[in-house]
Amino acid sequence: MSDMENVRFTPPGPGRWVLDRSHYDGGTTPLLQELMTDSMGPALQPVFAELGVPADTVDCRWSNGFMYTRLRPLVSPDKPSAKAPPGFAVWLLSRVHPEFRRRNAAAEAALADSLVPGVIRAWEQETRPGFVARNHELGAVQFDTLDDEALGAHLRDVIDHCRATYREHFRLHAFDLGPIGLLIRDGEAWGLASNDVVAALVGASPSTAEPIDALAEIHGAVRAAGIDPATLSDLGQVRAASDEAATLLDAYLARRGNVVYAGYDIESPTLGEVPDVVLATIAATSRPAGDHAAVADEAADRLRARVPVAARDTFDERLAEARDSMDLRDANGPITVEWPTGLLRIAMLAWGRRLVANGVIDADESPARAAALVFELSLSEIQRGTRSGSVPSTEELVARRSARRAQRLLDPPRFLGPDEPSPDVGALPEGLRTLIEMTETVMAELGMDENADVGDPLEGTGVGDRSITGPARLADSAEDALDGLVPGEILVTRATSPAYNMVLTLVDGLVTADGGPMSHAAVLSRELGIPAVIGAPGVIDLIETGDIITVDPVAGRVTLA
Repeated sequence: MSDMENVRFTPPGPGRWVLDRSHYDGGTTPLLQELMTDSMGPALQPVFAELGVPADTVDCRWSNGFMYTRLRPLVSPDKPSAKAPPGFAVWLLSRVHPEFRRRNAAAEAALADSLVPGVIRAWEQETRPGFVARNHELGAVQFDTLDDEALGAHLRDVIDHCRATYREHFRLHAFDLGPIGLLIRDGEAWGLASNDVVAALVGASPSTAEPIDALAEIHGAVRAAGIDPATLSDLGQVRAASDEAATLLDAYLARRGNVVYAGYDIESPTLGEVPDVVLATIAATSRPAGDHAAVADEAADRLRARVPVAARDTFDERLAEARDSMDLRDANGPITVEWPTGLLRIAMLAWGRRLVANGVIDADESPARAAALVFELSLSEIQRGTRSGSVPSTEELVARRSARRAQRLLDPPRFLGPDEPSPDVGALPEGLRTLIEMTETVMAELGMDENADVGDPLEGTGVGDRSITGPARLADSAEDALDGLVPGEILVTRATSPAYNMVLTLVDGLVTADGGPMSHAAVLSRELGIPAVIGAPGVIDLIETGDIITVDPVAGRVTLA
């Protein structure tokens, strides 16, 4: 029996923990585990209080390299009860307990006078430009000009930058998802299906389509020069095609070259490291994502006609704020997570190469693999090592790498720890009840509802109005998909994240095991016009690469030939 067969998943703390594979799919590096734990809970705690959410925060912890989260209660968070409190106790506590009373007042105020417009203004006018400028500044550092001390200081600066941007990432999500949840929640009361409501948000996120539009521009400039983009073998040929093509390519790489493109961990390569991927996506992206505003407006008009006359002003307000928040949601991740993580990867590898050059890490294998052993270090080891120049032995780091990579082969349970029964939401005051219902709606629409019934394993949320039949390409990650994907195939994967944006330029259809109408996979499929079935739980087990499948988004079903 191997060591990994003896591995046991244990709860990382009191209460019920839910597996989240949408961002980190096991074997996560120690540094990213610590940064995420240090960012999510601390960022959400004050904003929950500001908005009046009747919970302390969302904690993030890890078990065998897999990410688990838990909604941390306000009362006795470390002593969860096995029984739901009786309704009368919830009614009394929520009206007598000082913190519940304060939160209900905050919730009512936030619902009456939304904080979202101010958050969006601050993001567009201050936060986003500041982060972009800092990302560019850190990315412009020339490592060869730095001595050991300066290189170590630079790496610590990048880590501090990541901590700040990650925290802002989670803080913003507390605002950008709320308006969408309110729209869908109220829509259900008006008899509107969530998938129809979300269709009215198509085109509301220019940030989602921006990379696709940029690639299409480069493709068009190359073709205008009389060259078939599919015949190019290196990026130098793109630049040589025309001055316009060179300018567009350089602008694209200046903005996206330091962004991790295949995941959220520092093991994911940046786009600048993989010119073949850039070239392949230029060749495959012949048209922009398109302006869907007219289509969304038509969908909104149809929905509005079904809303009771007395509620139509509320519908208009909810829809306008949900549209405004969509772009905040989709612009957030690339700037606050994917770009800073790429900068962190680049700085870590530069420091790793310096340790190899100094003989601190043995280069028994290739220098590049030896330098990447710094990914096995904890945050405290990095902080000490960048000052002292010493790290654990190469033998120890190699052993850690082997153990961490073996974790990826584990099958983690969906839940850890005893069940935490939910209190009677109906007994809460109106402000708190509305926020809870909004949160539950968002979780369900993202495909993160732990109580959702698992129905037909090949059925899920359909996106689009046309069916497509073709060969399936099963992939565990965006990098895996790009390594084997042939344009025209239908991608089948567990879930997608913004790391898959490059991949989806190459596919004719998409199928995921996880997710819901508001998941990344569903949003991007709508924006790009890709037929998709999202959240069909059995596709990973029932479909293999090469199988001919039909994706029918109208029926929300996948069938095998």
